[in-house]
This record gives sequence, structure tokens and C-alpha cells, in this order.
Amino acid sequence: MKFTGIVLLSLLMLSFTTWETNFEKAKATATKEHKYILLNFSGSDWCGPCIRMHKEVFDNDAFQQFATQKLVMMNADFPRQKKNQLAKDLQKQNDQLADKYNSKGSFPMTALLDANGNILRSWEGLPKESPDEFLNELKDLTQSNQ
Repeated sequence: MKFTGIVLLSLLMLSFTTWETNFEKAKATATKEHKYILLNFSGSDWCGPCIRMHKEVFDNDAFQQFATQKLVMMNADFPRQKKNQLAKDLQKQNDQLADKYNSKGSFPMTALLDANGNILRSWEGLPKESPDEFLNELKDLTQSNQ
């Protein structure tokens, strides 16, 4: 019985996509593994649409499966609550990413990048598409840019 529980827990843990917070590592991984980078700007402790996007889109099983195969998930978070503040070096990196990829300051803002950091497509705000339609658009983009 314990063995079955451990196996199920291990499988469950594998289904969750890991979010990278270091952009240089994300680019290196994308290059090494021939993947794309999905850069998401969020306000994890204050932005309602950001929280919805994570729950409805990024936590979706089909999305998770696709992301594991094709994407390096990169999160540039901008929390407001003092208890959630980022380390200064991480905040500096996220500010630089925002200057380059999110100059309008949209939250959420998501960009599909190639391994060199070039924008292939971006979405301001919560995507208007359903989670399945958003996933299909990502699949089409990653297929056509190989």
C-alpha cells in the first residue's frame, strides 16, 4: 500500500511544470533541449487575471504535458506584499526583462520566445481564447517555427 502511494505521489509531482526564474538558465536550457521559452509576467499576490491564468491555463493537465515537451517556463514575478518580495538581483533581472519584453507593464503578459530570446508571439492580459485554444495556438506556433 505504501509503495502504491509513493508511486502515485511521484507521478503527480512529475506532472507539474517547473518555473524557471533565471532568464540566462532558461535560455541555456531552451538551447540545450531544443525548446521554446514561455515568459510570463505576473503579479502573483495581487493580480487576479495572473492568478486565473496560472490556475486555468498553466495548471491544466494538457498544457503541463505540452510544456514538459516543448517549453521552458519562465516566470518574471512582481509581487507587492512585503512578505513576498524578491531578492534584489532577481528583482533587477525581472525589471530588465520588463523593459525589454513588457514595456507597457501589462499583467499578465506572456511571450513565446525562441532559445535566443527573440519574440515569436506575445499576449497582453488574460488570453481571450479558452485554455484549449491558447494551447492549440502555442502548438501551432512551435510547429511552424521549427
